[in-house]
Amino acid sequence: MQKTLLKLTAVSALLLSLASPQAFAEGKRILINGAGATFPYPIYSKWFSEYSKVVRPGVEFNYQSIGSGGGIKQISARTVDFGASDAALTNEQLRSAPGKLLHIPMVGGAVGVTYNLDGVTGRLNISPEVLAGIFLGQIKRWNDPLLMADNANANLPSAEIIVVHRSDGSGTSNIFTDYLSSVSPEWKQKVGKGTSVSWPAGLGGKGNEGVAGTIKQTPDSLGYVELAYGEKNNLPFFAIKNKAGKFIVPSLEATTAAIEGKANDMPADFRVSLVNPDGETAYPIAGLTWILLYQKQLDGAKGQEMVQFLRWAVHDGQKYTKDLLYAPLPQQIVAAIDQRLSEIQIKS
Repeated sequence: MQKTLLKLTAVSALLLSLASPQAFAEGKRILINGAGATFPYPIYSKWFSEYSKVVRPGVEFNYQSIGSGGGIKQISARTVDFGASDAALTNEQLRSAPGKLLHIPMVGGAVGVTYNLDGVTGRLNISPEVLAGIFLGQIKRWNDPLLMADNANANLPSAEIIVVHRSDGSGTSNIFTDYLSSVSPEWKQKVGKGTSVSWPAGLGGKGNEGVAGTIKQTPDSLGYVELAYGEKNNLPFFAIKNKAGKFIVPSLEATTAAIEGKANDMPADFRVSLVNPDGETAYPIAGLTWILLYQKQLDGAKGQEMVQFLRWAVHDGQKYTKDLLYAPLPQQIVAAIDQRLSEIQIKS
């Protein structure tokens, strides 16, 4: 009986140590507000739900999936407790923020190029120069000789290619235009990379869901979306020729290969590009997505809960990634994140 009581006391002590006094005193609850990327929205929704339901019932999350550009603006203005972005902040953006902002990687993901083309079966291939030519508005038809050269057995129509891109500030766009800039000197010179660019051609859709929906409803269209959004809408993906000359479809394994290529060469601030990596099995359009938060947390209760959530997400939360088509973080990166989280200063 005494041993049982001791065990119960130990468990109670552990639970109390995990609970924030500010959160649960007098039945109070903590609401943490965030905004930003649509790219990780499916996994963030899962994490927020599981964490609030199972791990910390006193904590709730309100996340606005408005695009990385919006997330950067809101965290920079301190109108939310955390931001979310698939685009790393520039040095200028970091300098203009009212405090030191940290980038905490959460998962990796693939940006796929998907299409709506009736009557065409089997996987289509696309080379980097062809993809850049399409988005530059130079390759206008599906049966263009350059596109047909990669798809000798496909019966491509003469229909005009309808290009679809993001209309909002987008980390997905940042990853995609980063890739095009890395493989096309002309794209780099004329358009460049960023969360918002001046698109030479195409229609705009808001959010990954908006682009996927537009492609699904528009025959002969082509555009880029995060892997999970294409799969959800039953849209096919191109196999893209990678740096090693292999045509690779977006997948967890191919995205993991891209991340692992950088795991041992990760900068201290985690701001890294994964596009066009080395490796025969690596998918060429992949990226990390980050939570953005201030090193100095002015609200002690929210700061404490946010740090605890992030530790849970990069450890226990990673088990939910694969079912939602995200690549989990390698252990080397998780260890570095743990160190960075220990440096967060929480106001008492």
